[in-house]
Amino acid sequence: MITCVVRYTIDPKKIAAFERFGSRWMELVQAHGGTHHGYFLPAEGASDEALALFSFPSLAAYEEYRQLFGRDPEFIAADRIRDESGCVLRYERTFMRPLLPGDLAGAGATPGPASEESRSPTS
Repeated sequence: MITCVVRYTIDPKKIAAFERFGSRWMELVQAHGGTHHGYFLPAEGASDEALALFSFPSLAAYEEYRQLFGRDPEFIAADRIRDESGCVLRYERTFMRPLLPGDLAGAGATPGPASEESRSPTS
C-alpha cells in the first residue's frame, strides 16, 4: 500500500470552497480504487494549513488514477473548484508507507523467512 499525503496552504477566507473541493476529491479517490482517509482542516493555531491522506494498493494503482487528471471530465470539474475559488495557494505531495496498528503485532520479529545470508550456520 502507498499513502499520498498532500499538504496544502489554503486561503483561510475560502474554507467553504476548500471543503467542496475536498469532498469531491474524496468521492473520486474512492470511485477509482483508492481509500481516502479524509481532509484535516485548521482548527486551532496556524489557520492556513490543511492535509489530505489517501491510499492506493500500489504505486501502479495510483499511477492509473493519476492518468485521469486533465482528461476525465469529473477530475477537471473537481480541479475547477480549486482554480476558480482560489482556495488553494499551494500544495506538495509526499508518498509514504503506512505502519498500521495491526502491523505492530509482530514488532521485533523478523518479517518472513530469513534469507540465506542472514541464517545462522546451524540452520
